[in-house]
Amino acid sequence: MTSARTASPRTARAINDRIALELLVAHGPLTAARLKELTGLSRPSVADLLQRLADDGLVRVVGEAGETRRGPNARLYGLVADRAHVAAVDVRTGTVSFALADLAGNTVRQTVLALDGGETGETGQGGEAGQGEGDGADPVARTVAALRQALRDSGAAAPHTIAVGAPGMIDPATGALGRSTALPAWHARVPAALRDGLGVPVLLENEVNLAGIAEHRLGAARGRDTFVLLWLGHSVGAAVVLDGALRRGASGGTGEIGFLPVPGAGWPPSATVCDGGFHSLAGSAAVCELARAHGLDTPPYDPADGARAAETVVRAATAGAAGSGGEAFLGALAERIAVGAAAVTSVLDPGCVVLGGEVGRAGGEALAARVADRLAAMSPLATEVLCGTVEGSPVLGGGLVTALDAARADLFEPARRT
Repeated sequence: MTSARTASPRTARAINDRIALELLVAHGPLTAARLKELTGLSRPSVADLLQRLADDGLVRVVGEAGETRRGPNARLYGLVADRAHVAAVDVRTGTVSFALADLAGNTVRQTVLALDGGETGETGQGGEAGQGEGDGADPVARTVAALRQALRDSGAAAPHTIAVGAPGMIDPATGALGRSTALPAWHARVPAALRDGLGVPVLLENEVNLAGIAEHRLGAARGRDTFVLLWLGHSVGAAVVLDGALRRGASGGTGEIGFLPVPGAGWPPSATVCDGGFHSLAGSAAVCELARAHGLDTPPYDPADGARAAETVVRAATAGAAGSGGEAFLGALAERIAVGAAAVTSVLDPGCVVLGGEVGRAGGEALAARVADRLAAMSPLATEVLCGTVEGSPVLGGGLVTALDAARADLFEPARRT
């Protein structure tokens, strides 16, 4: 008879260390007694565990428990947040946005680099955004320089990992951004430039997929194993999460629903241009055209940032500021979105669709409810329709989650902590 093999003491310690670190990430600072309750370990084992993690520079005493009890207050142990930092980068046609977070997941800085001249929209610690080095015409050099400046302003060393979100398909074989005539050529050079310039791992992901990760881990789809995020912005796209895993497809094209042939879009689209597909029904230009057809005033449409105009008119309609025309417009828009949603749900049956992007977020629960009604009339599959709830940029939020997962997997591994 073959005897059962159990984990060696060293392996068991490594497993317990990782569990404790994950608990500190999930719950924040904990007392040794609380860690004992959550892990089921003995008091001496917890004490040894905390000492090991403190020696490795991952855990330290951050305060005392506030409950009233006899004797001294219990020490609170927390993750050493500044042991490492991660960065998320959102690459758009006219801007590049950054977010920095520490190992505990606290966002310490956000910056927007406007590629037509200067940085704007600085938030977080560190004061005003500056031009800094690398202010030449090359957007890639400016991107690297701006991230370096954000790190310096935050007092952070080089990030452990950078996650980059960009429009387009990511080749699953090479991890590179696929070619697209609709995107600036410099987009594809950003990941390698960041990797070479900062000497750290760079993870490249489609920006809608990052938004889907954010909604899955932080937002409307939290706790769900299966859902689809419909991104309604300048263009349209989808992030597909099935059985808890993000699905990218054989060529990285899962979710490219702008090319989806649907009724009323003037189809068919071509292999290189999504006009004639779902994009022509629900992209920002189509949303603004639909609003004008219902007598609504729309802001001037900028092809480089059309989502802003579409977001403005949808927000006004949902707020009731557009009168009866706004109500009719929302109904017509919901009808269009439901057409795309019905096509997706008929194949995937996700049970839940989250409306994201600038238009989806501007429409909120009012638009989601209208889409749910239209979808229920089109499809026999029960599908809940929700609006995205991640605050701030869901692309940056998903990027930080992705980069933090990679950093923690590395630093929480005992063999790599020394």
